[in-house]
Amino acid sequence: ELKEIVFIIQSQSNSFHSKRAEDLKRDILKQAADLRKELPTVLLIHQMDGHEGAWTILPLMRDFSVTYGRNSSWIFFCEEDTRIQVVKLLETLGRFDGSKEWFLGKALYDEESTIIHHYAFAENPTVFKFPDFAAGWALSIPLVNKLAKKLKSEPLKSDFTIDLKHEIALYIWQKGEGPHLTPVPEFCTDDVNSYNVDRCATTFSNFLPLCGEPVKKEDVFVAVKTCQKFHGDR
Repeated sequence: ELKEIVFIIQSQSNSFHSKRAEDLKRDILKQAADLRKELPTVLLIHQMDGHEGAWTILPLMRDFSVTYGRNSSWIFFCEEDTRIQVVKLLETLGRFDGSKEWFLGKALYDEESTIIHHYAFAENPTVFKFPDFAAGWALSIPLVNKLAKKLKSEPLKSDFTIDLKHEIALYIWQKGEGPHLTPVPEFCTDDVNSYNVDRCATTFSNFLPLCGEPVKKEDVFVAVKTCQKFHGDR
């Protein structure tokens, strides 16, 4: 049922971005109303002021578990420019047993090891998949409950984030004790006008806003953050 999906829009407080997120929320609720379905819960992350670092997702898991752990099946995350076909999303999630632990998304991987991922899986980085947030990604409630329990007994140690989608996938994987990301072909980043969208539960619509005249090159200052021994080559 649609009411068993909690939609989390990974929004920002900036007025431009928050408006985009509100537009997406209205679209999701309108689609639900047109289907004569009970309206789902749709939340904007930037409005979750009670959680420091809410944008990093994991600090919210305990609240998700307490609030939605009994009456929901899925937490579905997306960006403000993700476009969702609600009927297709219901069909897609319906293929998976919501009573089991699932981590679903469009799979990305490193073609070679990279510093921003701390050279993880250096021997073969393609083996580790992490979600493309733009396509949307989903956690089943049993997995949310498991993560919440772990976070309660073992609070997060790191207070900084470099690449959120990779770090979340690593945390869920738990060195092989947790689930890998399951690729879902219906979670797409095709443009809404692409000929492939019929198969997609999600698409992605992004554009550059009109921000006025370009800044003059003379007004731009560029600094390279490094140290003295690297000045020559960086």
